[in-house]
Amino acid sequence: MSVTNTAVTSQAGAAPAPGPCGDDDCGIRDVLDRLGDRWTVLVLVELSKGVRRFRELQRAIPGISQRMLTLTTKRLCRDGLVERTAYASVPPQTDYRLTPTGRSLAGAVAALADWSRDHKDGIAAARARWDADHPGERGLGG
Repeated sequence: MSVTNTAVTSQAGAAPAPGPCGDDDCGIRDVLDRLGDRWTVLVLVELSKGVRRFRELQRAIPGISQRMLTLTTKRLCRDGLVERTAYASVPPQTDYRLTPTGRSLAGAVAALADWSRDHKDGIAAARARWDADHPGERGLGG
């Protein structure tokens, strides 16, 4: 590398470009990790409709196991997005509701869910075209 080639020389020592929030990650990775979990989104969408008992949530979310629902609701409670109320009754009853923070996130998640419903056919068609044009690259597994 030539000393007169300052563009290359200065790039080599340059700091990486800041992310979407400047120098820090502003919590975006942590939030996206939580939202990247398919069960979280479905639980938030269901709870945005109102207070639900554990079994109501489980029935409303096809395919979720008791274990995954338990883990998901615990994580959401830990994050301050969901409030859990247990009643000392026989049989025991537990209610789940969104906190104010959870309600604010649920609005954004509901918009994403609406967008997904509105565009699912177009995305499926685009995937079918891609798969037809790129045999052997389906899924892009690397």
